[in-house]
Amino acid sequence: MEDLARHSGATVRTIRGYQDRGLLPRPERRGRANVYRDTHLSRLRQIAGLLDRGYTLASIKELLEAWDAGRGLGGVLGLVAEVERPWSDEEAARMTRAELNEKFGGTRDDAAVEDAVELGVLVRLPETPDEFLVPSPQELAVAAELHAAGVPLLAISGHLRELRAQVEHIAGRFLDFTTEYVFQQYLDHPPTDAEATEAASLVRRLRPLAQQTVDAELARAMRALATRYLRHHLGEATISAPADAAPATTSPGPGPVPPPGPGPDPAADAAEPVPLPAATVRAVRELVGAEHIAAFIAAAAEREVRARTMDALAARR
Repeated sequence: MEDLARHSGATVRTIRGYQDRGLLPRPERRGRANVYRDTHLSRLRQIAGLLDRGYTLASIKELLEAWDAGRGLGGVLGLVAEVERPWSDEEAARMTRAELNEKFGGTRDDAAVEDAVELGVLVRLPETPDEFLVPSPQELAVAAELHAAGVPLLAISGHLRELRAQVEHIAGRFLDFTTEYVFQQYLDHPPTDAEATEAASLVRRLRPLAQQTVDAELARAMRALATRYLRHHLGEATISAPADAAPATTSPGPGPVPPPGPGPDPAADAAEPVPLPAATVRAVRELVGAEHIAAFIAAAAEREVRARTMDALAARR
């Protein structure tokens, strides 16, 4: 064992530990001597290499068992490497403390920096205490823009914590989904070398789908919610036109439903000119075309009237 330790660079204690865990085969017994062969030395080097790549001893044991069963490690290691490689093309950057202060208005804020380090937005470099590694320059740029717009730094980091938890939930759901329908066939048994290689190819193909889906849904949600927020804070569109009002008029579309009232209104179906803001008319024209402007605005107004009527009836109850 001392000879094996000297040739491999491992300690005797480490070798005994590997044997106890089943990572290293027992030596051949010859009389009173334990004989280790080149296979033992090769196995120790394999273990050392996998440890350097970040594998745990439990994972290494599974991989080595697959190797011993003749399934090979090439495909499995390729699959693991594909999953572990960066999921973004963004490259990390370095930034000095002076550059960081300048980026955020020229003020030194130690509490905000500590918060950013805790979140991993900044990473300290022990060899250069006055310099940080920035894993995502884009994320830092977003924080700088928000700060320039008036958002306090600690409020930005608090928002990031909340956002990170929600995004991790989305990532977990995407992994559950793809595992159930795509990858389960490779994970319900120790994969062969060919299966692991095929799974790695699928990871490469599906890798961008999560971000593309989130980008599309975020754009849809932001458009819908931003409009709703604007209406909430500025109030519903007024009937009176601003200075740039267009002379467009609206009339009820086909088959309008008059709002409920105490009795029939003989003028309910009559077209009544209503001036609208030019920006509103342009937005509707781009959405549905010039020939459908009146019908669209009438339908939108009717839907709002129905909604308010139902709210009022529910409140009475």
